[in-house]
Amino acid sequence: MTTTAIPPEAKPAPASAPKRRPKREREGAAWVFLSPWVLGATVLTLLPMAVSLYLSFTDYDLFNPPKWVGLRNYVQMFTEDPRYWRSVVTTVTYVVIAVPLQLALALAVALALKGMKRGKGFYRSAFYAPSLLGASMSIALVWRAVFNDGGTVDNLFGTGGWVNKPGYALLAVALLTVWQFGAPMVIFLAGLQQIPAELYEAAAVDGASKWRQFLSVTVPMLSPVLFFNLVLQTIQAFQVFTPAFAVSAGKGGPADSTLVYTMYLYDRGFVASHMGYASAMAWVLLVVIGIVTAVLFRTSRSWVFYASEGDR
Repeated sequence: MTTTAIPPEAKPAPASAPKRRPKREREGAAWVFLSPWVLGATVLTLLPMAVSLYLSFTDYDLFNPPKWVGLRNYVQMFTEDPRYWRSVVTTVTYVVIAVPLQLALALAVALALKGMKRGKGFYRSAFYAPSLLGASMSIALVWRAVFNDGGTVDNLFGTGGWVNKPGYALLAVALLTVWQFGAPMVIFLAGLQQIPAELYEAAAVDGASKWRQFLSVTVPMLSPVLFFNLVLQTIQAFQVFTPAFAVSAGKGGPADSTLVYTMYLYDRGFVASHMGYASAMAWVLLVVIGIVTAVLFRTSRSWVFYASEGDR
């Protein structure tokens, strides 16, 4: 049998590896895709922040060119403005009332939904709905009518209109925030579903009651989710505006009992036209929120449990 030799020029050439694009060309393509986000972040966030920081050191009334005054706005804020400190106290009081109540209610409802076998989807949607509606001005106005003289609360309990009483007005605003517990509830529910059932079975074998299982199993295993909700809701609470504005008709009354920080900032900037002063208030709020967040992260080392790390 004879074999026919294939001429060298007839042999197929080996497949060459695809050429890799130069690094500069790849980076250029990445920046093209990132450019909308970079442009938006620069124009809508970074540039306004820089302008606001500059205005915080000026006397600016929205109509005339800003005049540089240095630290005068900050000095006036801390030493010469009693309403500023009332707004600080009101905001801190609001945060202390609203955040724990909202998280407690969200966790309680999440625990109840976890044990349900039918209708879980319906109830989850129903409890989440207020989180979508509660931030609107229309709902806040309805809330004001509920807690006003002759409203639902007055008719049921005979306590009068809460929005007209300095001791109850801020509580009415806080309850509106507590009512919007849907978002943290969904997050809690997702965290509860990740806890292994074997832990509860082992605790039950050891004779642990339901309350002991909650304290020894649920809370430690849910602590990362609890920490996440705590940070998120605390930051949002410091920036509350719409409920307080609607309930107090934009005045922060009665007797400044609902004058939260952002409402006073709005009053200084857009009502009194002291935009430089309002900018200084905004930067102080940013720094305070950053400090509070840092403290929460620092203290979380002693009570947040991560199962993968095996420590607290």
